[in-house]
Amino acid sequence: MELFAEQLLNGVQFGVTLFLMASGLTLVFGIMNFINLAHGSLYMIGAFLGAAVQAATGSFLVGILVAVPATAAIGVALELGLFRRFYSRNHLDQVLVTFGIVLMANEATRLVFGPVPLRMPLPEMLSGSIELLPGLTYPTFRLVVLGVGLAVAGLLWLVVMKTRLGMWVRAGSSNRAIAGAMGVDVGMVFAGLFAFGAALAGLAGLMAGPILAVQVGMGEPILILALVVTVIGGIGSIRGAFVAALMVGLVDTFGRVMLPPALGSMAIFLLMAAILAFKPKGLFPVHG
Repeated sequence: MELFAEQLLNGVQFGVTLFLMASGLTLVFGIMNFINLAHGSLYMIGAFLGAAVQAATGSFLVGILVAVPATAAIGVALELGLFRRFYSRNHLDQVLVTFGIVLMANEATRLVFGPVPLRMPLPEMLSGSIELLPGLTYPTFRLVVLGVGLAVAGLLWLVVMKTRLGMWVRAGSSNRAIAGAMGVDVGMVFAGLFAFGAALAGLAGLMAGPILAVQVGMGEPILILALVVTVIGGIGSIRGAFVAALMVGLVDTFGRVMLPPALGSMAIFLLMAAILAFKPKGLFPVHG
């Protein structure tokens, strides 16, 4: 029973980490109709910046406070300087340019930080465990990651669905020309949306840094899973991204524990195939 509860928590924690990645990806893809394969590179950059700042200051919190805004700024620079020119282009062009950014980001990171993975130790207050039930202890940091992910999910839903900013975003996604004619600065809204998505990717990298290795190329595997979450949940749907992220996190965790290695690594793709067979547009499609 304790093993099941521990793996359940591991799956939910992994799911909310995936949501931090997939939420930014699904917003950019679903609302801006832009395929951003470089989203995984922002995840990697956030982790490296956080690890470097923590190594220089000795503070994990300072690493977060520096790396998340810095990742958002890098995202804005990419959006304003390059990606904006590709919004009206076809998806193949978008894939090619963002894949080029992935290659450049990996080499730039290797040049700046070196090829050796960086260590990102936990702060002392988060390095222990908490007894949740008799016989069940769980790492404090993983519980913090779980709490942060749930808080971000609630805040994101509130902003997108209940605020004027969210209304502008939805209006710009439905019809940019009409939204612009009504006084909405669609370009500024989209730049802000891209910055927010980049910040979420950087935060996800920081949350994963102490658990996984902070190394060059760490963004590609998580990007694949984030794309799976985006497709399963329904492109552009925050609710769908959250539900799909939890499903993928649980299926991946229990699949690797309960199934043979070859089958366990394929479990999430079998899940995606099964869902799309009945719901081709995902669980909660925004349109249709």
